[in-house]
Order: sequence, then C-alpha cells, then structure tokens
Amino acid sequence: MGRKAAGRIMKFVRFMMKNAALASVPKHIDHFSKFSPSPLSMKQFIDFGSINACEKTSFVFLRQELPVRLSNIMKEINLLPDRLLTTPSVQMVQSWYIQSLMEILEFLDKNPDDHKVLTEFVDALVTIRNRHNDVVPTMAQGIIEYKEAFPHDPVTNQNIQYFLDRFYMSRISIRMLINQHSLIFDGTTNPVHPNTIGSIDPHCQVGEVVQDAFHSAKMLCDQYYLCSPDLILQEMNTEKNNHPISIVYVPSHLYHMMFELLKNAMRATIETHESSNNLPPIKVMVSLGGEDMSIKVSDKGGGVPFRRTDKLFSYMYSTAPAPQIGEDTRPPLAGFGYGLPISRLYAKYFQGDLQLYSMEGYGTDAVIYLKALSTDSVERLPVYNKTALKNYKVSQEADDWCVPSKEPLDVSNFKVAK
Repeated sequence: MGRKAAGRIMKFVRFMMKNAALASVPKHIDHFSKFSPSPLSMKQFIDFGSINACEKTSFVFLRQELPVRLSNIMKEINLLPDRLLTTPSVQMVQSWYIQSLMEILEFLDKNPDDHKVLTEFVDALVTIRNRHNDVVPTMAQGIIEYKEAFPHDPVTNQNIQYFLDRFYMSRISIRMLINQHSLIFDGTTNPVHPNTIGSIDPHCQVGEVVQDAFHSAKMLCDQYYLCSPDLILQEMNTEKNNHPISIVYVPSHLYHMMFELLKNAMRATIETHESSNNLPPIKVMVSLGGEDMSIKVSDKGGGVPFRRTDKLFSYMYSTAPAPQIGEDTRPPLAGFGYGLPISRLYAKYFQGDLQLYSMEGYGTDAVIYLKALSTDSVERLPVYNKTALKNYKVSQEADDWCVPSKEPLDVSNFKVAK
C-alpha cells in the first residue's frame, strides 16, 4: 500500500474517531449536568493558590468541575428559541463549547502524578481560554442576526435576557478557574504584581483601581470630545480609621466595572454640558463597612428617565453593532451596549451588585456593592435544574394590572341613565 493511501486511511480513521467523540458529547453533557457546580469563596481561591498550592489537587478538581460548569450551561443553550440557536454566530459559540468540553474530558483518565500530564493540562486550558475570547461579541452578533430576521416578542426577550445573564456569569466563572490555575502553575510569578495570587490581589487598593480606570476613560474621552470632566475621589474607611481602603478582590473585575461607569458618566456629562465652559466633576465615594464595600459614582449628566433604567441592563435593547475600526459615526465610548449588564454580573459574581439611581434632568448615581470579607465573597453560579427549565417556558399571560389605552377616554359615551 502506497504512502498516500496510508495517509488517506489515517485521515479517515481520525475523522471517524472525531465523529465518534462528537456523537458521545450529548451523553457527556447529560452526565455532567446532573452535578451542581461547586462555588468557591475568595478565601478558598486564595488558600488554593498560596497555603496549599498543589497543582495535582487543582488539576483533579478542575477536570471534574470544568465539565460540570460547561455542561450545566450547555443544557441551557439548547433551550434557546430555535430561530436564535440556528444563527451562524450562536452555532459557532456552541461549537467552541463542544470542542472545549471534549478537550477537558481527555484528561479524565490521565495520571495526576505524571508531570507531563499537568503541563499538557495548563496548555489545554490556555488554548481553551483563547478560543473563547470572542464569545461576548459573537453572541451579541447572534442576537443582532436574530433581531433583524424576526419580530419583537416580549416573552422571547425575557427568556434571552434570563439566559444571557446566566451564560455570561458562567463564562466569568470558567475564566476565573482557568486563570487561577494557569497563572499559578505556569511556573512564573507575575513580575508586575508579585503579591497577586493568580488574578486575585489579597490587598486590592480600591482607590488605585478607580484612578487607573479614570485615566483610561479620560484618554478615550479626550480623544473623542477633546475634553473630559475631573474626578473627585473620597474614601470613608470606618473599619480602619480612614486608611486607604483595600479588600481581597480581582482588580481586573473591579477595573472593568469602574471603567464602564466612568466612561458612561463622562459621556453624559459632556453631552449635557457641551455649551458650557466648565464641566461638573465626577464624584466617586468609596466606603468600607463591616459587611459591604461600596463605590458610588455620581455625575451631573442629565440622568435618564426612570422608564429607561431597566433597558440599560437589557441585552435585547442595547445590542448596538460593534463599532468598526476607523468608523467615525459612533463614539468609541459606546461599543456593544453590553458594558452595564456585564459589569453588573462581575459585581454579582462574588455576591455583590451594581445599581443605578437616576434623576432625569439632573444626573445619575451608580453604586457598586461588594462584600467586605473574603469569606462572604462566594461565587454565584447558575445551575441547570427544574427551576431553570421553568424560566424558559414562560408564556404570555394576561397582566393582572390594567393596561391604559393609548387614546384619551371619551366620557361622552357614558350616558347618564334616565
């Protein structure tokens, strides 16, 4: 048999094996989705990465936990409306998840004592993380494709909102696990931040992260509007008699939230006061109590009507096409419109929240609430179960409040009985 023929046969065998592996994916998803994910606290993440940083233990935990988290959310992807599931973008995201699940499952029967296996695992995790880099814009593109093709339907919107909150939260948690393992066990320490444990800073200086985010937003703002408001930053530390506030946290998560809020505040301030010579500053107050660490971002950017506040967190309303590079028509301070909903998920991920309080005609206060204690900061993770299933079966029921008519009531129709 010639070398070419042998090569063709090998190719065919590989193709058949891959197809067999693909065929067994639904079975694996069914199996792993029966387990609930195991939420870790910030303290456990720190212990895992410092006191008893054992690569073998982390490997054994992750090769089980990652398939559980992936399978739980993959069961929910299948509950999306068919018309959304079949868009090219959502199909692509689904194929990434299937491929990543298959790659982790290969480690299930490998020996944790073999150093080569551990090295291969870190490499596999990095490959998986990179593959999923564009999940958010790709999913957003799927929503755009869906909205362009099908009529607006409030029930479907509600289902998609419910799913995307859970899907993006699951993604944040999976990336957190992958980052912790790959950063701690890749054999190097972070030269810029030698005290971080993976992506966690045990002494995250909140004021410094606020300043960093402010300078980045200011640069963007100056580029586009040729001016930017100032920052007034205050810290209230009731716990340690007004020392600079620090907590155990993931600086990149905090930066992401602060950058989004400051960028929005700057844009609103400039667009509201464009005719005035001096822009009102943005005020940030950081406060640490016994239970909460809160950050309030206040602007005088004119506010938004109360009716629109919920829509600011909606994936369906706010999906704007991604700004093209070199496109001058939309401000670079806008982007996908996913900034707020995803920032809120970062806050909620460790049991916090992000809330907006707006006064139309005046300005907006945005407040980030985080847990002050690392033992209270526990991952908030979606789980696939009957309750989740019920949320996808929401049907359009009659409202139990009267819906006002658009037309003014014509009282002359109501004749007084003689």
